[in-house]
Amino acid sequence: MKVILLSGGSGKRLWPLSNDTRSKQFLKVLKGINEVKESMVQRVWKQLESVELAASTVIATSKMQRDMIHSQIGENIPLIIEPERRDTFPAIALAATHLFAEQTPEDEVVLVLPVDPYVEDEFFKRVRDLEKALINTKADLALMGVKPTYPSSKYGYIIPSNNNTKEHDYLNVNHFTEKPKEEEARKLIEMNALWNCGVFAFKLGYILDILRDKGLSTDYNELILNYNKLPKISFDYEVVERAKHIIALPFDGSWKDLGTWNTLTEEMDTNQIGKGILADNNINTHLVNELDIPVTIIGAKDLVVAASPDGILVADKASSPKIKELIGDFNHPPMYEERIWGWSRVLDYVKFDEGSEMVTKRICIHSGKNSSYHYHKLRDEVWTIINGEGELALDNHITRVKAGDTIHLPAEKRHGIKAITDLEFIEVQTGLSISDEDFTRLLFTWEEVIEHFQTSKSKMISF
Repeated sequence: MKVILLSGGSGKRLWPLSNDTRSKQFLKVLKGINEVKESMVQRVWKQLESVELAASTVIATSKMQRDMIHSQIGENIPLIIEPERRDTFPAIALAATHLFAEQTPEDEVVLVLPVDPYVEDEFFKRVRDLEKALINTKADLALMGVKPTYPSSKYGYIIPSNNNTKEHDYLNVNHFTEKPKEEEARKLIEMNALWNCGVFAFKLGYILDILRDKGLSTDYNELILNYNKLPKISFDYEVVERAKHIIALPFDGSWKDLGTWNTLTEEMDTNQIGKGILADNNINTHLVNELDIPVTIIGAKDLVVAASPDGILVADKASSPKIKELIGDFNHPPMYEERIWGWSRVLDYVKFDEGSEMVTKRICIHSGKNSSYHYHKLRDEVWTIINGEGELALDNHITRVKAGDTIHLPAEKRHGIKAITDLEFIEVQTGLSISDEDFTRLLFTWEEVIEHFQTSKSKMISF
């Protein structure tokens, strides 16, 4: 069985900690081993490893999340990078053609699940049963459904058929209801409806046939080139609701979608992360602070206070899901990004009257890691090393840098840096157009950089 793990989302319900590059699945706020905080994706990956599914898993994601995934769960994880965001059907279709290109047989069972469920380990053991159920019933799709614990209006419901018996470990599905009101949800539960947790299995050929019927290519490289021609629609609407024979496996255990501050704080093992003071007279109040200044909360009840370089949120927990509606018009770029080599934080941004821009960042490259060897066409940079030591590669030499050094990098200047110890520097970018698109990467590993300099007989300064 192959697994497609879906990693997407803009993370707006957990603003200001989450953003386009650091969606909710990457927030390190959950209790991990030895009191080290872990993210949802790290937790899910461990659970996949525990049931021996990680080795057969690919992750479908956007290029904005690539570094974050590699940073948190490993650089050797196979990723299917969408050329653009187009909802879950295109993402799954692209991943399916990748599996096909890797010689996966069309009768192979493929499991799709989101990257961020908060579940017990037994859930993943139950997931493995989808393969057998799909094969034995010859169904188009096999879904995982969670037995509801209360009439929630936050989840979709799987409605079983009337012809189900207790002889089987699965239910034939009649139809679906998306996020009903609580009164309707109560009636659905009386009909033995299940929460739809977004987990389903199918044979690879089933999805490939859908692409063929639509006149779309099943060739991975060709589909990438024509990705914008795929319908921008969810897998539920495009595939699930059109399938003729669907079964569902019930799971009678703990399952949560930690997509809002009120649900996320329920699973945090501490009321405070980061600098600040929570006075003793606070009740059911959480503080998550990523800033270097303290936040003090006194006499609050049922509040979540979250602070990051992207903004500050003070919200009643029950009302916190409304944040997505309120910040819908925010369009400034992420102020904090976790990268495969470390992290960067925007300290200041200015646009001057004549049109030029200045961006100031604080950047940390972890010991042994390196940036790519690259150049920019439209901007100049000045680096001031504030902590640690590193090797700096410039146009014609490699040299050592340390705290106190300043490096001037005009446009077109080829450069890269490797941290000997944890290395921090302030980067000031100036130009008429500062954009992440203004980035020409030439070499990626430091071994490639060294080999390039040796081959070109550039100057290598010994240390």
